This record gives sequence, structure tokens and C-alpha cells, in this order.
Amino acid sequence: MKQIALAFIAALFLLSTPSAKADEGMWLPMFVKRLNYVDMQKQGLQLTPEEIYSVNNSSLKDAIVRLGGGFCTGEIISDQGLMLTNHHCGFSVIQENSTKENNYLRDGFWAMNNEEEIPAGFSVSFLVKMEDVTKDILPLLGVELTEGQRAAKADSLIKAIEETASTDNDYDVQIKSFYNGNEYYMFIYETFGDVRFVGAPPSSIGKYGGDTDNWMWPRHTGDFTLFRVYADAENKPTKEYSEDNKPYTPKHSLPVNIADRKAGDYSMIFGYPGSTDRYLSSYGVEMAVNISQPAIVKLRRQVLDIYEAEMAKDEQTYINYADKQASVANYWKYFKGQTAGLKRLKIYDKKKAEEDAFEAWIAKENDRAEEYKNVISNYDEGYQELSKIILKSTYDIEAIYRIESVSLAWRSRGLLAALNTDDEEKQAKAIESAKASAQKHFKEFSYTIDKQVFAAMMKAYSMDIPKEQKPEMFKQLVNKFKGDFNKMADKIYSNSIFTSSERMMDFLEKPKASSIEKDYLYQIAKTIILEDYVQNLGTQKRAINEKLDNAGRLYLKGIREMNPTKAYAPDANSTMRVTYGSVKDYFPRDAVYYNYYTTIEGIMEKEDPKNPEFLVPAKLKELYKAKDYGQYANSKGEMIVNFISNNDITGGNSGSPVINGRGELIGTAFDGNWEAMSGDIAFETELQRTISVDIRYTLFIIDKYAGAKHLIDEMSIIRELSPNPNTIKEEKVEEEATETAE
Repeated sequence: MKQIALAFIAALFLLSTPSAKADEGMWLPMFVKRLNYVDMQKQGLQLTPEEIYSVNNSSLKDAIVRLGGGFCTGEIISDQGLMLTNHHCGFSVIQENSTKENNYLRDGFWAMNNEEEIPAGFSVSFLVKMEDVTKDILPLLGVELTEGQRAAKADSLIKAIEETASTDNDYDVQIKSFYNGNEYYMFIYETFGDVRFVGAPPSSIGKYGGDTDNWMWPRHTGDFTLFRVYADAENKPTKEYSEDNKPYTPKHSLPVNIADRKAGDYSMIFGYPGSTDRYLSSYGVEMAVNISQPAIVKLRRQVLDIYEAEMAKDEQTYINYADKQASVANYWKYFKGQTAGLKRLKIYDKKKAEEDAFEAWIAKENDRAEEYKNVISNYDEGYQELSKIILKSTYDIEAIYRIESVSLAWRSRGLLAALNTDDEEKQAKAIESAKASAQKHFKEFSYTIDKQVFAAMMKAYSMDIPKEQKPEMFKQLVNKFKGDFNKMADKIYSNSIFTSSERMMDFLEKPKASSIEKDYLYQIAKTIILEDYVQNLGTQKRAINEKLDNAGRLYLKGIREMNPTKAYAPDANSTMRVTYGSVKDYFPRDAVYYNYYTTIEGIMEKEDPKNPEFLVPAKLKELYKAKDYGQYANSKGEMIVNFISNNDITGGNSGSPVINGRGELIGTAFDGNWEAMSGDIAFETELQRTISVDIRYTLFIIDKYAGAKHLIDEMSIIRELSPNPNTIKEEKVEEEATETAE
């Protein structure tokens, strides 16, 4: 009888609580107790809300770090500041420290003691706390303000609050808008500037499958890298590397669970997802599918073809361009897959149906009609206007600005401005800054590659941009060379100061403003990027965006009013989020089934000695033949490599920990699946999967492959089985629900 009564009470409580889906949603940790906790328990969570997020006590959040400004996520896995993230998150560090003699991309790197660790050159931040500051901002943004005035007022208020919050402490403070400007939250961080490179497998493990397997399942990639966070003698953060610093003692580090797991087991991911657009309108989807995304895919494919052909010819070129190639390739495939996914899943139709329902809801009350009457019409008009210039805008950046030499010329504006003054001190500082920038630029620059990219991009720009949208300077340049873009590239690149380290450094010894102004690459940067993209298109976009921002803010405000019992997760914006679900297989299409994990067998099956993406290191093959997996094999004797779960993640989540119901690390997230590439715009429950490195494979590589057992010894290894959520008694869930309701 007690059980029935509790069930009834729990049911009533759940009916009165905003509903939330277990798999969809990147939730703010501070709201887990109110919005998600009961559902998380049903899935298999065995922690209290305070063990997940707490300001005053150690909690899971204290083991999660933001890399740089949010390009990736990492997790602390020892009491000595050892940090785990993805191989592709550490790729630039690996690449920058690689030479022909010590090729860490090819061979991997392992520091066998603290003295061998290498300064990484980036910082990490720990979240101290988050706070709702909506009441300090939103009431001061009057309805009489235009959207531009509203944004300016909000920025002013945010700056004032941030300055007050950061006074007399060493914390970094950021306030971010949520729900398209309907709510505001403050985030306080502690930032550590001394991070050191500890270990990484060779790319044949860390990047196994390369571009071919990117965004695909089944996967067999050991996508992990190790770093260490350092602090001063008092365990406080420092701004930069110092020999006197010591390994950081964290408030919390994640224990590592190497026991068996199965489909249905609870999985939770903490991290810093970068950006989603789940509330994008049907008009925005239509423009993305038909104009902007196909343009990006087309241009990046041309660049990749040039990169890959030249990288195959020379080892040093391969080292220099490995990170650049990976960056271009990642989002080439991303946008290609997203476009296909949006079409296949008929996301435009679904968005349109939601907007029709919204309009019907508005029409039911006069007050609603007055507040929301322009939402859909502003979407329509705004995207009609934006669609006229979006191709030009996309090409300005993807085709022109991404030419490395044009980008360097663009960055010379500060030097030019200084040279056009009589301030000798200002000139000296600008010259030294330009020298440093040039040295970094030319360190990993290929004249041959960039000249080919220039010719290809200028040709694409000439062919694809409407005549009336091309700047006059560009037309004259094309006419000068009679449309021969290779000839144009030969002439410009053989004379420009921005294409040669020697010419650039000679110029900087006695710089003249006229030399910059006469340079064709500077003229291209000035005309297309500054005058056309920043000033001309920028002015047009600001007017359009005011209309779209107003529509987006009111639409999201309205649909939350329309569905008051539904919990809407805010879009990702590089702030800490938690997502939860379970380890899960899936059916990608008719008659096709994908298991939830892969094994080392798949690595050997894919091996292709003629394909650099599928090379298998000799040592790994030896371990495989001997079945020498140590304590890291499962109970069947299998060496698990990757697994999938239905967690909701996006870019920025790379490196995020996958955590079981007891708060133990079971994997490291690194990718999504091809069938759900629309996920940043529309989450597909049955298809969306997160691909993660199984922590047992990570430890196997560290221990058995690399012989770096000292790193294993730092960690807290759990060998017990983590209970399946199905074993959790219903009474416990019901009792928690009752206590929360009371």
C-alpha cells in the first residue's frame, strides 16, 4: 500500500514539473535539481544534486575544465592535476612540437616524468560558480528600445556587473545571454595559465580512420591526449609557465571505472558545448540548406584537394599543414552531413509546422497578437533580405579571408595605421608586433600551397558571385590578367611582401606605408574584407539582424509561454552543461543495425598499409596477436575501443568526460554520428549518438602500448561493476520525488 501511495504522489509531482527528455538537452548544472533530477535517477544516476554541482563543496563540476576560451573540454583524472582530453584537441600542440627528428604526430609522445612535460601554450578554466542575473538586466531593457538599442543597453549592464563581480579577486567573470536574450547568467572562473603536454598516442591511433571515418560509426579511434595543470606553491593559478610551479591539486578528480558495461547503462556528459541553433526558424533552415552550407562545402573541398596533394609530397609540409587540414576537413564534412541530414529528416517542414502552431496560439488572444504579431513576418522579411547577400558574405570569408597571405595582409592594418602617424614609439611597437606575427605565420607556411589556394579561390569568387556584387577593384584585377588566375597568382605571389618571410622581414627593417598600400594582397584584403564585408555588408546585416533578433527573442519567449510544462534547454554558448542518457545501439536505416561498441578486431579489419588513414602501429599489432590487454579487457576478453550513447553534445564538447551513475569516468566523447548531423539544429532522438573512446582503451594504450604505467598509478581505478539502471528500485526514485516535492 505504501508503494502505491508513493507512486501516486510521485506521479502528481511529475505532472506539476516541467518535462524533460533524458537524451535531448544541454542543461545548466545549477538547475539539475529542479528540472532533471528525478528523470536522471530513473535513468540510473546514484549521485545527489550537490555531488553534481555545488559551490561550497567538492562536486563533479570541479573536475571539468574549459580549454582556452572553449575550443574543447577536459577532465581531471588524478590528484596531481592530470588532465584527459581528445587527441584532436591537443593536435596543434602535438604538431607545433613535432619536427622531422622528433615527429610526435607520427610516433606519439610520452613524458616519463614531470621534467619531460612540455609547456602547452594554452590555459584552462575551472568553473567556480554560476548565478542568475536576469533580474539585474532584463527589467532595464524597456519595450520602447529597438533591438540594437536593447543590445547596446544589455552590453553596458553586463560590463558593469562583470567589473563589480571581478573586483578584488583573481577570478574571470563572464555574463552570457540565454534563450535569445530572455535570460542572463553570470559565470565565475578560475583560470590556470600553466598547462603542460604529458602524452599522446601516434596519429595512427589518435586519428585512426582520418577523414574517412570522421563523423562515422562504427569507429575505432584512440582520440585522447594527456596534459597536466600546474599551480604555484600555494596551489593558486598562475598566468603563465614557471619552473617553480607544482602540479595542481584539484578540488575533485574523476575516478576511472574499468568494469564491464552494457546497453542501457547510465551515461552523463559534462562539458562546454560551443554553439547550437535549436530554435532556428524554418526560414533559416531553408537558407542554410540551399545557399550558405553548399557554398562552404564546395570551397573547403577545393582547399582540401590542394592541401592533401602537397602534404603527400613532403613530410615537413605534412607536419606544418596537419592541423590546418584537420580543421578545414572537419567542418567540410560537418556541413556536408548537416545539409543532407536537414533534407532527409524534413526539418524545414517540422519547423514550419511549429511556427504555424505558434501563429494559431497567438490568434487566440488579443494581448498575444499585439506582442507577437510581427514575429513570423520579421522572420520572412529578414531572411528574404539576408538571402540576397549571404552567398557574397560566405565567399568573402571562406574564399578570400581564409587565403593565408590575404589574412596576413589584413592583419597589417595596425602597422599601416602606425606608419601613417608621426608617433615613433607607436611605430616601434607595431613593427615588433608585426615581426612576431610574421615569424609565427611563416613557420608553418607553404608558398606553393597558398598560391594554389589563392588561384582557386579567386577563380571561384569570380565565377560564383553576381557581377553587381563584385568590388570594382576585383573586376579590374581580373581584367588585368584576362581571367587567367594562375598567371595572377604567379605575378602577385612573386612580388608581395606577404608571401615571403625574407621579403617581409626585409620590409620590416625599413617599413613604408606605401609598400603596404601598393601590395595587391593588401588591396584585396582592404577592398573585399574591410570595405565590402565589414563595412558594406556589415551595415546591411546589422539592419537585417535587428529584425531577426527581435523575431528570435519573441518567438522563444512565446513558445515557452505556449508550452509552460515543457522544460526548454538553452542553446549551447560555451558555458558548462550536463547532458544525460544511456549507452545505446541504434538502427541507422532499414535492415541495418549498429552495436553500441567496437573492438580492436575492427582496427585490424580496417588496416590498409597503402592508406595513411588506416595504418596500424607494429606494437599495437603485437599486443593484439598476443591478446595482451592486461586488466583492460572486458569479461569476454574483448578490447573495447569506442562506444556510443544517446547524449546530446556538439563542438566544444570534444574531450568531455562520459560519466556513469556513480560519478566515475567511463569514456571521453569525441564525435557525433553521420545519420544525425542535423543535431545542432534539430535533435533526432532515435538517431543521435555520441561517439566516445572507451576509458579502458585509453588506459591500455597508456600502459601496455606506451609503457607509461606511472600515469596509471596516479589514477583511482575502480574495477567494480556499476549497477544497471534497471536494478535501481522504484521506491528510491519515488521517495526522492516525494522529498523534492515537499
